[in-house]
Amino acid sequence: MTAPPLPGVFADLAPLLNHWGYAAVGGLLFLEDFGVPLPGETMLIAAAVYAGAGQLNVVAVAVIAVLAAVCGDNIGYAIGRYGGHRLVTRYGHYVLLTPVRVARAEAFFTRHGGKVVTVARFVEGLRQANGIVAGLSEMRWRRFLAFNALGAVLWVGVWVTLGTLAGSHIGTLYPAIQRYESYVLGAAAVALAAVVVRHLLHRRADHAPHPSPESSAAPAPDDQDTPAP
Repeated sequence: MTAPPLPGVFADLAPLLNHWGYAAVGGLLFLEDFGVPLPGETMLIAAAVYAGAGQLNVVAVAVIAVLAAVCGDNIGYAIGRYGGHRLVTRYGHYVLLTPVRVARAEAFFTRHGGKVVTVARFVEGLRQANGIVAGLSEMRWRRFLAFNALGAVLWVGVWVTLGTLAGSHIGTLYPAIQRYESYVLGAAAVALAAVVVRHLLHRRADHAPHPSPESSAAPAPDDQDTPAP
């Protein structure tokens, strides 16, 4: 069975996939996951499509993808843990990454670290910075490793399953995906805006001044009789 023609953005990755096979999958995912701007997720989907068409082994694609993703994020964790603060202090302001913003990100990560590590796999931008931020916030490595591996398994599982099911039908499915992509992104933007507004309203309510019991209590009536003249 011949490899299916890949449409759109996937077509640019076909030569790499045809020539390097599993090495292309592992290499791009590994580099992307510690901050290098490469299309690792796109390569994963393309490899899954090839697996669905019988060109690659789906189990091998999944295993290599999980290992590459976990190892890449651990490189990012080491960068953030052992060199991140120095790099941010020296160069962060050039990319609007000020110490104040870093402190806020670290505080958020400390409160929700495990959930962030797991979900960040599915969010472009967060996926690449995931390990670095975890290292900056000094999240325990074993905890990071556990949630990171869970996120990698879920992320790879979703895309490998969808890509494999698409198989040789990707040419038919891709136009439909493009057609509805704007609606999906719009719905995600609305949901994100709603979460932000809700957070700001709760924060404003928490910081609103509350009347003290002394000031809110009504003055006690004078029960003493006024002495007669």
